[in-house]
Amino acid sequence: MTLPQFELHRPASIEEALDLLDALGDDAVMMQGGTELLLLLKLGLAEYGHIVDLKRIPELRGVTVSNGALRLGSGATHLEIERTPAVSEHWPSLVRMERMVANIRVRAAGTIGGNLAFSDPHSDPATFLLATDATIALRSRTGERTVPIGEFLLGPYQTAVAPGELLVAIELPTPDEGTSVVHAKLAFHERPAVTVTCLARIAGGVVAEARVAVGSVGPVPVRIGEAERLLTGLRSESPDEAAVALAADAAAEHSRATADSNGSVDYKRALVATLVRRTFLAACAAG
Repeated sequence: MTLPQFELHRPASIEEALDLLDALGDDAVMMQGGTELLLLLKLGLAEYGHIVDLKRIPELRGVTVSNGALRLGSGATHLEIERTPAVSEHWPSLVRMERMVANIRVRAAGTIGGNLAFSDPHSDPATFLLATDATIALRSRTGERTVPIGEFLLGPYQTAVAPGELLVAIELPTPDEGTSVVHAKLAFHERPAVTVTCLARIAGGVVAEARVAVGSVGPVPVRIGEAERLLTGLRSESPDEAAVALAADAAAEHSRATADSNGSVDYKRALVATLVRRTFLAACAAG
């Protein structure tokens, strides 16, 4: 497999990248890590006359904590996030999730922004970030706007990035005291087939808040409100098994699972129910 011909651009600043966006239009594509984009090009599934490599823009790299939020530069690699002390301190569950992404080679090259901008339906970060109320920062000539991740991921390989916009960062609020987040998945050949993230905030021995996100089984990851309602208010120690089972079944039913090479709808729903039960009980035990 060989790459098609294209012109490579390497801007040194966000302003230069926005200039290229304006000048090149739809014949250009932005590249961060390139782990998925270059494969598509090699397979002949996409073709662009221009690739804008964003890796040399310092402002898109790095991880910071500011005003109670964790800000991940869109160019931060999975491995960089995994090994940053500030992430370990404020979001240890994010570190654990990042360690599940593909393999060490992919994590060293692939970026969090590239992963989300590509909007592959099979994604660990997207499911995790949906459960943790992440927001996406988009920069254009008119300034910066933020979009909740649930509104950012529109469908397979479709996002809310508007013409002339650049994904610059992902922000996660610092979790409240007593909050635990657990992420789990089933993967075939390092590609997620089912991803589930459960968040449980424990107060006074009771689940004061529950969040359930399910991904990699349908077009986009989804929050399951019915499951969250059933889990909220349960005792954190030895939660009612019948209520947990009902919540797991609700998550499976509303997961928007579709049949594909990874399995039938019924098979995927069964996996979702199992992982929701496991992750919720693990979150309760950790809290």
